[in-house]
Amino acid sequence: MSKQLGKRLVRFISGLKKPLGRGHRELITASSVAVCILLIRSIGLFQSLELAALDQLFRLRPHELPEERITIVAIDEASLRQVGSWPIPDDAIAQLLQKLNAYQPRAIGLDIYRDLPVEPGYENLVKAYKSIPNLIGIEQLANNKNASVLPPPVLNQLDRVGFNNVLYDPDGKIRRSLLYWHIDNKAHESFALKLALLYLKSYGITPQTAANNSDYLQLGQAVFTRFEGNDGAYVRADDRGYQILSNFPKPSCPTSSAAPCSYRQVAMRDVLADRVSKEWFSDRIVLIGSTAPSLQDFVFIPQSSRLMGTAQPIAGIELQAHFINELIAAALEGRPLLQVWPKLLEYLWIFGWSYLGATTAWRIRQPTKLSVSIILFCLLLALVCYIAFLSGWWIPLIPPLLTFGISAVWTTNYLASMQEELKRSKEFLHQVINTIPDPIFVKNEQHQWIVLNEAYCRLIGYANQLLIEKSDYDFFPRHEADVFRQQDEKVFQTQQTQESEEEFTDAYGSTHLISTKRSLHKDAAGNYFLVGVIRDITQRKQMEEELKRTAAELYRSNTELKRKEDHLRYLAYHDPLTGLSNRKFFNEKLLESLDWAQDNNLLLGLLFIDLDGFKQVNDTLGHEIGDRLLVTVGQRLSNCLRGSDTVSRLGGDEFTVILRAIPNVQVAAKVAEKILSTITEPIVLDGYTTKVSASIGISIYPLNSRDSETLIKQADTAMYRAKNLGKNRYEFA
Repeated sequence: MSKQLGKRLVRFISGLKKPLGRGHRELITASSVAVCILLIRSIGLFQSLELAALDQLFRLRPHELPEERITIVAIDEASLRQVGSWPIPDDAIAQLLQKLNAYQPRAIGLDIYRDLPVEPGYENLVKAYKSIPNLIGIEQLANNKNASVLPPPVLNQLDRVGFNNVLYDPDGKIRRSLLYWHIDNKAHESFALKLALLYLKSYGITPQTAANNSDYLQLGQAVFTRFEGNDGAYVRADDRGYQILSNFPKPSCPTSSAAPCSYRQVAMRDVLADRVSKEWFSDRIVLIGSTAPSLQDFVFIPQSSRLMGTAQPIAGIELQAHFINELIAAALEGRPLLQVWPKLLEYLWIFGWSYLGATTAWRIRQPTKLSVSIILFCLLLALVCYIAFLSGWWIPLIPPLLTFGISAVWTTNYLASMQEELKRSKEFLHQVINTIPDPIFVKNEQHQWIVLNEAYCRLIGYANQLLIEKSDYDFFPRHEADVFRQQDEKVFQTQQTQESEEEFTDAYGSTHLISTKRSLHKDAAGNYFLVGVIRDITQRKQMEEELKRTAAELYRSNTELKRKEDHLRYLAYHDPLTGLSNRKFFNEKLLESLDWAQDNNLLLGLLFIDLDGFKQVNDTLGHEIGDRLLVTVGQRLSNCLRGSDTVSRLGGDEFTVILRAIPNVQVAAKVAEKILSTITEPIVLDGYTTKVSASIGISIYPLNSRDSETLIKQADTAMYRAKNLGKNRYEFA
C-alpha cells in the first residue's frame, strides 16, 4: 500500500516539472528583456529619449571659461538701423573689413551671404576681398532641404570660401558638425574648418591622416572620428560628408542670460565708430554675423533645452564659433571630442544592466531593500554615464535604465507568483505525504525542510514545528550533515534522481543506517523541490555485514586450499633442483604439441641434450657444485628459447627441448647452435671456473616420425651419435 502511494506522489510531482533548467532564470530574463529593448532601439523609438538625455548631460557639465581666441562682431538691430537697410550695402561691409584688418587678426570670417552686389560700394568690397588674405567667406551647398547660395565670386576664385550648412536632428537641434562634403567629386571644406586651419597654421598644424585609421582626420593632438548613421542613439541618420559629434562647451554666464557670453561680442556699429579696443581683435579669429532677431538666424543646440520654460536658441554666428573653437581646442589642448562605443560593447553594456536588474530582484526579496537598491543602481548608472561624458564618451543611458528596471519588475512579479504557488504546493504536499508510512521530507533550494510527514518526525525524534524551515546542520552532527548536503547538491545540479545510503544520529543518540531516494521537482511557478523518501536499512546492513564476514572466512579457507593444491601440482610437474619441467610434464607436453602440429600442419622439433664433462665436474668439485652447474645450464637453456618452446630436465645431466611451429629444419639447427654456444661459455662457481659442452640429437615431426615414442628414441639415438663423433655438436635423426 505504501509503495503504491509513493509511486502516485512521484507521478504527481513529476507532472509539475518544466523544461527550464535551474540556475538560468536570471540569464533568460535578462536576455529576453535586453533583446526586446535592443529591437525597439534598432527601429529608432528611443532616439528622441536618448538625445534628450544627452542634452541634459550637456546642461549638467561644469561651466567653461570664456574663450579669448574668438571675437564676434554682431550685426544687431541697432547696427541695422545705423546702416539703414538689409542687405547691408557693400560699402559698409568693406569699411568694416578694412577696420578689422587694421587690428591684425589671425583670421576673419564673414558669415553673410554676398553672392550678389549690394550697391553702393561693390568695387570697394572687391578691393577689400583681395587685400585681406586671411578672410573667409561662406556659401551654402544644395541639399534636400535648402537651395544653394553661391559664394562671393572673388573669394571663390581665391579659394577662401567655406560652406556653412548645418545638420539638424529630428527634434530640430544641432548636435553634429560637418567638416567636408564632396559634391560632383569636388571636396568642399566647412566655414569653421577653414578658419580653424588658418588659426592653426601659425602653430605648424596642418591636416593629416590618423595613424590608426587613414580615413580619419588628425589635427595636432586630436583625431576626428567620422560619424556613421547608427552611432550612439542615432538610427539611420544622414551621414553624408565628413561629420563629427560636437562636444559643445557650456557657457560660463548665468543660464538666464539671453545674450551669448562664451565669446566676446562687439556690435558692428561700435567697430565702425572706432569704439573698440585693439586687444579684442589682435591675433584672434574675428567672426562677422547676425544676432538681430529680425533676421531669424538662430539655431538650437543641446544647451538650449530647459527643465522648466522654453528652449533658448543661439545665433548662427555663435554656433560657428562653437565649431571653430572645438576644432582648435582639440588640436592644441587635447580637449575631449565626443565619441561612441562600438555596437558590440553597447549591447554588452545594455545586457549587463538587464542581468543586474534580474539578479538584484532575485537576491533581494525584501521590498524596502529592493526599492532602495534599485534607486541606488539607477543613480550609479547615471553617474557612470555622466563621468564617461565628461571624458568624451557618449554611452547609452536610457536603454540600460529601461532594461534594468523592466528586468527587476519582471523578476519581482515572477517571485511573487512563485511564492503563491509555493504556498499552495506545500499545503497539498503535506496532505499527500502524511498518508504514506515511509519517512518523507521535502526541501527548498536553500536546503531547508518545508514539508515533512509524521513518519519522518518519528524517525529522527523531533517535532514537525521544530524542523520546518531548518536545515540538517541544526539537528545532525556536522559530518552527517555534510553528507546530506553533498547528496542534495548532486540532485540540484544534475536534476537526476539519486539513491544513496547514509547514516544519521537521532534525537536519542541512536545511529541509523538509511537508504534515501532523492528526486527534483518543480511546480508551475518554477519553484524547485527536493523530495526524499527514506527506508531504514539498519537490520539489513547488520545481516549483510555478518554474511560478508562468513564469506571472507570461506574465501580465506578456499584460497589456502587452492594454494596447497597449486604447490602439489607444481611439485608433481617440475624438477625440484632446476625448476624446469620434469619427465612427466615433458611427456604430456609432447603429446599435446604433436596434436597441435598435426591440426595446424606444422613442423615440430625435438632436441635431446646431454652434457659433456659433467661427471668430471661432479667428481672433482663435489655434488653441490654439480647441482649449481645444472641450475646454471637450465637457466641458459630457458634464455635461448621462445616463450612457446618447452625445456625439461629428464634426470642427471639430460635435458629435452620441444620446438613448436618451426617453418623448416634449419630453424632447429640454428637453435641447437645457439644452445651449444651458450652452454660452452665459462661458468664461475665459488671461485672455480669450469666449462662444459653438450651433445644434441634432433628429430623432426613428421619427417622422422609421427609417433612420440619413436621421435624420442630417434632423438636419443642421434644424441649418442653426436657424443661418439666428438661431442659439442648436434646430429639429426
